[in-house]
Amino acid sequence: MVAPTDGVVKKRCYEDDETGGHNRKAKKKRKIEKNDIQSKHQKIKLSSEVKTPSLSTQMFGEGQISYEQLCEFLKYATQGKHHNVTQPSWCRIHHQRHLAGVMVVILHDVDQLHFYRYYLQFKHLRKTFKHRFSLPALSGYFIKKLGGLGKDDSQQLSREERDEIPIIQKHTEKVCRLSSYVLTPEEMRVYDYPIEGCADRSHFVHTLCNGPVTDSSPLFGLDCEMCLTDKGSELTRIALVDSHGQCIMNELVKPKRPIRNYLTCYSGITEKLLGPVQTTLAEIQSQLKSILPPDAVLVGHSLDADLRALEMIHPNVIDTSLLYVRKGGKRFKLKFLAAAVLGKEIQSTGQLGHDPTEDAQSALELAQYFIEHGHRKVAELNLEARLSEQGKMGETETKVKVEQNERMEKAVPNSSLLDNFSEKTDDVQKHTASSNEQILQKALEEIPKSPVNVIQLALGSKHVTADLLAEATSKMRAKLSDLLTIYVGPLSKDVGLKTVEKAFGKCGHIQTIQVISETLKPHLSIQYEVLEGAQLALEDLNGAEIGGSVLKVQRPITEMTLEVEMLLQELERDPENEATLYLAGLRKCQEETELREQLGPLEGLQSIFWPRNLQTGRQKNYCFLRFQSPECTCKALPILQGNKSFRKSRRALTSPTFFQWAGLGKEKGQGGAEAPQKQRQQPLDQELGLKKAIKKLDRHVKTLYEQVPENTLCLVLLPGAKRFSDSLSGLSLVGIKGERSISTSC
Repeated sequence: MVAPTDGVVKKRCYEDDETGGHNRKAKKKRKIEKNDIQSKHQKIKLSSEVKTPSLSTQMFGEGQISYEQLCEFLKYATQGKHHNVTQPSWCRIHHQRHLAGVMVVILHDVDQLHFYRYYLQFKHLRKTFKHRFSLPALSGYFIKKLGGLGKDDSQQLSREERDEIPIIQKHTEKVCRLSSYVLTPEEMRVYDYPIEGCADRSHFVHTLCNGPVTDSSPLFGLDCEMCLTDKGSELTRIALVDSHGQCIMNELVKPKRPIRNYLTCYSGITEKLLGPVQTTLAEIQSQLKSILPPDAVLVGHSLDADLRALEMIHPNVIDTSLLYVRKGGKRFKLKFLAAAVLGKEIQSTGQLGHDPTEDAQSALELAQYFIEHGHRKVAELNLEARLSEQGKMGETETKVKVEQNERMEKAVPNSSLLDNFSEKTDDVQKHTASSNEQILQKALEEIPKSPVNVIQLALGSKHVTADLLAEATSKMRAKLSDLLTIYVGPLSKDVGLKTVEKAFGKCGHIQTIQVISETLKPHLSIQYEVLEGAQLALEDLNGAEIGGSVLKVQRPITEMTLEVEMLLQELERDPENEATLYLAGLRKCQEETELREQLGPLEGLQSIFWPRNLQTGRQKNYCFLRFQSPECTCKALPILQGNKSFRKSRRALTSPTFFQWAGLGKEKGQGGAEAPQKQRQQPLDQELGLKKAIKKLDRHVKTLYEQVPENTLCLVLLPGAKRFSDSLSGLSLVGIKGERSISTSC
């Protein structure tokens, strides 16, 4: 070979000239070292170039976050770990220091109902943001909550001062877990809780919840409203929420004795409201006994009064008025704690009395916050100082004092976002006085000047009415029903119903199956639980022969299904569904470990969402598989379809947030009571006007998105609200402009 030969010749030349050889060797060594240094610099430069910010989340099928979590997420985005801010676990920001900025867009009067009802109109939102999370129902002004949560205005306390805080003194020996904060029998006796053995309460009914309390025992928020009778305070309304904050009981109750004072300013009860009510206290007691499991823990604020009004004994309670303890036996009001700890505005002056569901949810969230963060974290909030400051500021001013900082033009990228929220949004909060176009123009002028921007747009009051809300809810339910339903037939006399049900059940969980006898030959109406099940049946079983009958499978043709093909195509291309597959035909007795073993060869499988039956706790016969990338999904699908055990599979159509929302709508009637039939059909111009307004909002967000630089963290918030006596869940859409997936392609 040439190279070795040249090397030998040169070596001999060097040996003939010692000095020259030495110089050449030194030069060669310096050249090699220089090349090494250049190579290292190139590697470092290349490494820094590829470090672009990105997001990843492990939440799959459990997509709801709290507003506090959202605030912590924003705080980390702008401050990072170098400011001792904890990295959120629900959505991780990789290479946070490389974020170019943060933009938050709030679309007021828009919620999950609007997003799914007008999915095709939200062209930019659904195509741009692949990370979506449900938000709990929000009451009050969102920006005030967000600013209040993020702003740490508590005074810096010395160790001695911290040790003097009653919360530290009371809970210092306790471990941060649920069972540690349940009142002891002695505490219940001291605070006059109904307990067994009291002579004057011998007629009280026991909830039969005698099971041992563990750290995984379910929490239930409870709140009652009372009116005055000749007996004293008697129950007139009760609300119970589960551990997720969903209302599972909200009842008016008729006292036995005549009411002397309705206490409307507190209870919200009026003579007209209570007039037609026939529900008795005994019926409420019976309902509670049937709802609460043996290890249930009731949570409330001054819960002793509620249990006395219910005339019930329950052994396991967490009282938030005692949990957030004060000096001298005083207690914080629920309204104050909700604002100071949760950033929630409750019991607003505009309401007619207190909303027991809202109060029960707030008490539950306060207990969950305390359990999750512990007494030391709560002590750092310095609630006494906040209460004192609130008194100085007056009842009409904001609950938490926000210090004024420098103008946003002087802010640096890693300055505190939430420190600047109140200042940045002083003018924007008056968005109702300005048109969206004016706000948009002002935002476009501000974006180049500042790395942090908060823009608030609104749908408009004329598009947010009780009738329009009921109309949208009714149509959404009808559309869901039509999309989930298929017609199967004609059936011969020899075909058994169980045979057909078994064949179609392999495509997914069947909710209902009905025989249609109006046709010449019998047909079946089959409604699935998820859209993928109905679509699989259409694709795989149309034209199939069962029991000698060649079956035709079709969807009902209604105004709701006219655009079904377009809708399905867009759902498959949805960024939230691109890396997800639907798998059906799973055995009932199959365990998740066994399923994972069978799926082991699939490359890039990240997580499995396997829904359960809420009543039996058993897993359904279908699941969703999330992969690292769409490329992995493309490789996995033919493997699953070729496997005899997994013949029923296809691309996902149902995002986790939509799955939750649709399920909640079926179980709880989300979105409000249906409007009366005569009001249900709104004029065409109103519906078209609403669609046009939503399209315009979507275009505004697109304009803002195009204006911010690459690597900007963008959040679009559709804040759920409490309107027309119905709690509407919100939706958060999160993404980084120009984001590259941190996962490698398979």
